[in-house]
Amino acid sequence: MVFIRLILGLTGASGIRYGTRLLEVSRDLDSIELHLVVSDAGEKLIKIESDYDVESVLGMADYSYGYNEMDAPIASGSYKTDGMCVVPSSTKTLSSIAGGVTDNLITRAADVCLKENRNLVLVTRETPLNLIHLENMARVCKAGATVLPACPGFYSEPETIEDMVDFVVGRVLDQFNIEHSLYRRWSG
Repeated sequence: MVFIRLILGLTGASGIRYGTRLLEVSRDLDSIELHLVVSDAGEKLIKIESDYDVESVLGMADYSYGYNEMDAPIASGSYKTDGMCVVPSSTKTLSSIAGGVTDNLITRAADVCLKENRNLVLVTRETPLNLIHLENMARVCKAGATVLPACPGFYSEPETIEDMVDFVVGRVLDQFNIEHSLYRRWSG
């Protein structure tokens, strides 16, 4: 069994269900150690868009840290992780990462992943996109991140919203080579 140490940031973009589903799935996969940070806006969306309360979401992770807990282990490159995903990633978080602004634990941990050449996956959810969003996406990609918009594929013939959520979450797990069976893969 391969062991993966993964950081998850939940921010204030609509689509918090993608992040909570990733937590549910990772809890069932013994191979993942999950470190969680939720932004203030992410906490609000947990209350608005899910049946969870914030404490329950924090309890699904192996470790959780405060949004401004800049002395957390994941704020340092010397703390070994396999990378980070921000699910969902607000355009504010995208912008901060693209500009090198590290004023909270999510953006600091993302910056650490970039400087240490670790996987960083940003699940953006905003639509439509303006030129600033697109340029920020290009900047983080050039720095080594992966931008994975929350766009479900339909070749797996989803029947429910949960199927579409699982497709996006499965694509996130694919970025870290984590085995799953969340969606039917393309077979031609």
